[in-house]
This record gives sequence, C-alpha cells and structure tokens, in this order.
Amino acid sequence: MRTRPRRRSPCRTRPGTGGDLMAYRFSPQDVRFLESPAGVEALAEAGALALDDRSLIADLTRIRRTAGSFAGAVAETVRLRRRAVQRWCGGDGAPGRAASRGQRACGDGDPPEFARWLFTDEALQQAAPPAVAAHRARRIAGWSASWGAGVHDVTCSIGADLAALAAAVPVAVGSDVDPVRLAMARHNLAAAGRPARLALADARTVTSRGLLRYADPARRDVTGRRILSADTIPSVADLDAADPAHPPVLRLPPGIDYDALARPGEIEIVSLDGAVREAVAWPPALATVARRASVLAGDSVREQLTSDDPDDVPVTAAGDVLVDPDPAVVRAHLVRHYAARHRLSLLDPHLAYLTGSHPPPGIRSFRVLDAAPFAERTIRDWARRDGVGTLEIKQRGTPVIPDDLRRRLRLSGDTRLARTVVIARIGAAAQAFWCQAVPPAE
Repeated sequence: MRTRPRRRSPCRTRPGTGGDLMAYRFSPQDVRFLESPAGVEALAEAGALALDDRSLIADLTRIRRTAGSFAGAVAETVRLRRRAVQRWCGGDGAPGRAASRGQRACGDGDPPEFARWLFTDEALQQAAPPAVAAHRARRIAGWSASWGAGVHDVTCSIGADLAALAAAVPVAVGSDVDPVRLAMARHNLAAAGRPARLALADARTVTSRGLLRYADPARRDVTGRRILSADTIPSVADLDAADPAHPPVLRLPPGIDYDALARPGEIEIVSLDGAVREAVAWPPALATVARRASVLAGDSVREQLTSDDPDDVPVTAAGDVLVDPDPAVVRAHLVRHYAARHRLSLLDPHLAYLTGSHPPPGIRSFRVLDAAPFAERTIRDWARRDGVGTLEIKQRGTPVIPDDLRRRLRLSGDTRLARTVVIARIGAAAQAFWCQAVPPAE
C-alpha cells in the first residue's frame, strides 16, 4: 500500500537557529484537504486553539482527531494566517486578542480577506502588505488604461500581488513554477472575489502576449538563505532577457543597490507607516523620473517626491527641531528634495538629518534642548540633570553603538521620563543633540 510522504511538523526546529520553527512543506494533497468541507471545519476548530510554542504538541493531538494526517497543514495554516494579520494589521492574530493602541487595524467587524488565505512560510515573508500591493497595482492600472491591455504576474506565488492587480486591471494572468503555490493562489483569488487565469510556467520564458509583465523574484535560495546581493531567483537579467523589448515591472528588496543594478528606467522606493517595504524597478516605457519615494500611511499616499523636484537647500547649524526623514526618502536619495519642499536645511551635506523651526506634518521629530560635542560624560550629565531613566539613542555617521552606550551610561532616573540623544558627524567631529521626541502632527 502506498503511504503519504512524511512532512515537516510545525513543532520541529531548524538546527542552529535558536529554536525557530521549521517551515512546513505543503503538498497538493494538503491544499485539497484545506479547501474541503472537512478541512474548513478543522481550520475553524484549530482557530480557537493557542497554537503557541508551549501548547503546540497538545494542540496538534487535538487537531489530529478531526484532521488526521493533515493536522500539521491545518496548524501551520492557522499560524500563518495569524502572522499575516499580525504583520499587516497589528495585534498578534490570536483568538480573543485585538490590535493594541497605535497599531493599524484592517477595518472593523469582519476579518480581512487574507485571514482566509492559504500561505507558505516563505511566501508570506516575501508578500507585500495589501496597502503596498494596492498602491503598486493602482500605478500599473494607470498605465494599463493607456494601452488597453492587462497584466501578467509571472511569479505569482500564492497570489498576493495578483489579487491587487486583479482588482485594478481588466485582465490579470498569473503563473508560477510551483504547483502548490498555484493551487493556493487559485484559492486566495477566489476568497478575495478576484478570479484570474493561472498557469504553470517559468518566468524566464514568454507565455503571454500583449500583457505587461510583472515579477517579484525570490529573495531566498533553495536552502532558505536570504540573498544579500542584487541577485534574485530568477535573476533580473534572466527576467529581462525573456522579452528584451518589453522588460517587466520588478518588485525588488528595499535595500537593493539599484545603482549597481544599472537597469534603465525608474526606481521607486515605497514605505508604509515609517518602514521601507519595497523597491520597484519600472522599465523605461513606464518611467517618468529617475527616482521616486512614495510614503504611504495606511491605505493612502501621504507624500511623494521625485528626483525632478527642487533640491537647493542650505547647510546650517541646528535649529529648534531635528528631522529624520522617512526611510523611503533616504533610500531614494531624495533628502535634499524633501528639505527643499519643507523649508528645512541640512546639518551636514553628507547626512540625512535635517533641521528647522517647524517639523513637516506626519513625521516624528526631535525638539533640541541642548547641544555639545559628543562625549559620554556630557550625555550622562544631561541624563542626571533631567532625571531621565529612558533614553533613545540615534546616531548617523559615527561608530557609536547605541546599545553599548546605553549600558555604559547606567541610567538611574525615572523610567517614565524619556529623552532622545541624536549623535551625528558634523564636518570632522561628532556632535550630540539632547532632544525631546515630538510625535507626528497632521
């Protein structure tokens, strides 16, 4: 009698990773079970369990009573759905727990659509938050409307980006080399009410005509190790070579060295709620500038800057406030453009810290209380004078390691009293600014 292959249980760990959970390897049979009435019932029952590291073995025993050999797939799916809610909405996705104050929520009432999706661990790690995917899809839709064609996501994986594209363009096609992820994509698109045509195909070959190609190549190799260079799988060169006359729109890691990539067109750096999420390489036919920073807040675009914006700004001494621009602005090399727009000046031509009398709306700033050449004794004296027990340390252009400095300072004040020290290399010397953080103002 033929037996089912053994699969990795979610309670096993990877050697040498300090106990991180080993990613479960889903099979086509797993996906079919999870979509079946029995699988839906098992997922609902498992959704009421903690499924944390302490209870996982006991919870798996309970799940096996209804799911049998599919218990691992059920447990991993519930955990991945919770992680998606945690990453994209705030909170931890566990039963009975809501997002804490200050975290984003994905609407009120019913759970978000992706809380019913199927994921693999790697696919979830790489997937863009829905707000970021929707922003990118809206821009693609604007171009699509001008030529009347649709979009082919040639690395569609579980369909996260394809769902956003299908909501924005009249024709959306997806393909991937992994049949399990394609099956998950079919489920996810149906759950989102956005059907799209799907096919098993290699992104390095041309399998559609008249459609704008979009690709989000893998950041990890077959062993699961993160790729740190500009290389991806498939490589950018291979994706471009598939149809040289029509290179694809590429979603790339936000930290990629796009200067070294030397790909013609536009680079857009996108952040969401203060964290950089992706770099999008737009081919020449869709490019309007060399570089763009798109700053998203929730579901809306708070601000956009481009390399064509004015960038004539002075270098001055510190004013009333210090401003650390959104990281998308910094990564896109548009700090001077940001300063010019908001009437700020540079502390140093080579630093991203800006200064002025008033902070721009929507960004955290630091009101300057004291300034002096950097010395640990000076910072310790400031902390003792103000009775500070909590200190945020920000540095740029110096060898200071914030955690090490904080330990050496041995703060003994009231932990409810907080300050921020900004250490920056101004000219040839490090300067320290004793500040009070100011929350973003609308």
